[in-house]
Amino acid sequence: MTMAVLPERARAVIDAPEYATLATSDKNGQPLLSVVWVKTDGNDVLISTTTDRRKYRDVIRDPWVGLLVFPKEQPHVYVSIQGTATVTTEGGAELIQELSQRYSGEPYTFDGPNAVRVVIRIAPTKVIFSDPASRRASSARRTG
Repeated sequence: MTMAVLPERARAVIDAPEYATLATSDKNGQPLLSVVWVKTDGNDVLISTTTDRRKYRDVIRDPWVGLLVFPKEQPHVYVSIQGTATVTTEGGAELIQELSQRYSGEPYTFDGPNAVRVVIRIAPTKVIFSDPASRRASSARRTG
């Protein structure tokens, strides 16, 4: 499957860092929205969570997700991503520490002793980046 490309300006918004909203669907198809910390890794977007969270269970069952990121100081600029998510435990503990430093300037200390950290990797299939100051929105969609 060919991925949609994250424009450089969209990556800059995601890596600012800005809070993002992750959309998943539950077993009945109802949407679930979660505020998350994010960062890019090449063309992918990474999120950290634990295996006891609802978003983890939703992504395991149905990997199609949506993500919205917008700067709090410029809410009319936004990045909207649709894509498929994969999950791995590899790098989970390291990612939450990196994100916590980026977003709070502090180590992350809220996981319990039995928490299993995972990385949710979103591969974009559609990207919309909108910046009214440039008076245009760019959209990329997979072609395969």
